[in-house]
Amino acid sequence: MARITIFPLPGAVLYPGLQLPLHIFEPRYRAMVSDALARDRLIGMIQPQRPEEGAPLFEIGCLGRIGDVEALEDGRFNIVLEGERRFRVVRELNVTTPFRQVEAELLDDEADEVLAPIERASFEREAKRFADAQGYSVDWEQVTRLDDVSLINGVSQIAPFDPAAKQALLEASGLSARCELLVQLMQFFGRTSNDDEDGATLQ
Repeated sequence: MARITIFPLPGAVLYPGLQLPLHIFEPRYRAMVSDALARDRLIGMIQPQRPEEGAPLFEIGCLGRIGDVEALEDGRFNIVLEGERRFRVVRELNVTTPFRQVEAELLDDEADEVLAPIERASFEREAKRFADAQGYSVDWEQVTRLDDVSLINGVSQIAPFDPAAKQALLEASGLSARCELLVQLMQFFGRTSNDDEDGATLQ
């Protein structure tokens, strides 16, 4: 078990091996960063279940280590969190700090997972359709050079999905399951964003 200082932020997810730039301006989170820098440089990114103060947390988050840090004169910070390990919240702790803390179980993810060739091909085909539908410009030659983990986790982290969908991706067990869900979400959001009359919602 680990004691983790958490940063609950709707819509923001982090994956092991990836980076997340953050602008820290609220006093409690400036205190959080200062505390982390004085100790172990670790912060847990996790989404709250509702966008309100003190809302319950989702079960799964990702522990990040502060890499680059810029301390501004007015007390704000620009930091880059480098994802290390996913974690599962066991319980939230009663603390006197202005920022929240949890007791959590650190999860082990396979760093060298690979997709079957048909899974990779299916993903790239759907990603191209989704990018075209959304008007995104993508360097597909660069995409083909990415390993499977970097590709699937990277797209999962930056995809323009709602918080619930992004959480489902983070909680997916294994790379193949995350890839399959990502394809389904691209199909769903690609369809509904181009069909206002459909009225479908993700359940």
